[in-house]
Amino acid sequence: MPDSSLATDLRIAVNRLSRTLRAQKADASMPDAHFSALARLHREGAMTLAELSRQDGVTPPSMTKSVAALVERGLVSKCGHGDDRRKVLLSATAAGSAFVEETRRRRDDWLTPRLGALTPDERRTLAAATDVMRRLAQQ
Repeated sequence: MPDSSLATDLRIAVNRLSRTLRAQKADASMPDAHFSALARLHREGAMTLAELSRQDGVTPPSMTKSVAALVERGLVSKCGHGDDRRKVLLSATAAGSAFVEETRRRRDDWLTPRLGALTPDERRTLAAATDVMRRLAQQ
């Protein structure tokens, strides 16, 4: 069994890196919860509020607030659901998709030179660790 210092060190390092990367948004004033919903719609396509809430792991009232803010900014649109007129489908607009792509570009632009400063062995170690971290995240 690994010692708790590994868990602590990994948690701190991942949190610091995550916080720094999250700050590299096209608009730093956008809350992370809003960006998460927008990015999911961009990546996975149109879905209902209930689906989006479930997939993002937030309550429908919280998602309603996020979606309302995104709609107001013109980043998400609502349209009728073909099968059920009571449901509304949410989609990223062209401006919303551009926002997600710009954020991804900024995050890559921040990270790429830092990865380039690592030695080849460090990059190989990090590549292997990335696979392990993905597995940890799925458990």
